[in-house]
Amino acid sequence: MTETNQFPEPYFVETNGINMAVYEMGPKDGVPVILSHGWPELAYSWRHQLPALAKAGFRAIAPDQRGYGKTGGPKGEDNIPAYSIKNLTNDMAGLLDALGLDKAIFCGHDWGGMVVWQMSLLHPERVSGVIGVNTPFIPRLEMDPIEAMRAAYGDDMYIVFFQKFGVAEKLLGENTARSMRFFYRKRGITMSEWEKLPPEMKNFSFMDGLKAPEETWPGERLLTDEEYAVYAKAFEETGWEGGINWYRNFSRNWRETEGVEQKVNVPALMISAADDVVLSPAMTEGMEKYVPDVEKHIIQDCGHWTQSEKPDELNTLMVDWLKRRYA
Repeated sequence: MTETNQFPEPYFVETNGINMAVYEMGPKDGVPVILSHGWPELAYSWRHQLPALAKAGFRAIAPDQRGYGKTGGPKGEDNIPAYSIKNLTNDMAGLLDALGLDKAIFCGHDWGGMVVWQMSLLHPERVSGVIGVNTPFIPRLEMDPIEAMRAAYGDDMYIVFFQKFGVAEKLLGENTARSMRFFYRKRGITMSEWEKLPPEMKNFSFMDGLKAPEETWPGERLLTDEEYAVYAKAFEETGWEGGINWYRNFSRNWRETEGVEQKVNVPALMISAADDVVLSPAMTEGMEKYVPDVEKHIIQDCGHWTQSEKPDELNTLMVDWLKRRYA
């Protein structure tokens, strides 16, 4: 059964110019596992994983990352570069420093997956292993990723749309509780159904769906009222700008990582969700070229929000691999 221990209160550490809120469970002498959340998430997104990892003897550490939750971050269009991948990974390296840790296993979901894979490239000496949840290792593209997305999907694709400073955050912030109910839903479509759709219906223009009546949204509500309230309160307090700024650094990240060797030289676990249409299991094909020591699994009947949708299955795969490779 899913662990239901009370989510811990945060402590705060200074790292890379921010005061990071950190939530931790498990023995201090346990092998450290740092959990990196995505968008629009929080450390709270790992509420089912923290106790499971702690029970298995690992030191589970989940921060609210730059721009999110009780950590927050700088505001204003001039501060977009503060959310670059170099800063996001430097935040994590600084977290290790603050905790007196040489290295840790890094586990990430959604955008957090990009952070942990890049940790293994930009701070390889601080990483003892990587777990990707839904997010595969994606090698550096040959062209600017925003231009590639615009060419493939058009201007309404949500990541391209996010490039306009102030627009998406205003739309999402008009009713943050409603926005959270829009995003956090169980899979609304299977992968086989998605693949049968015409191309014009697969351009990831989620903002159009947000404007539709709530009763027309696909999929069932994923969270309890209390869980929705946690997310809504956090994003009402911080606003949406910080998290969206991660997306506004795709081009900068691409430029600044030119010449970085695309090779993950530590053990890795890749856990995909069969019906995540944004980060599909097909995207993991060929990962072995860049991540030689990778073990791959697919959780069936699961959409994008794996930690909440299939927590028991995710916890079992993570703990099993961690015990085999690090206990």
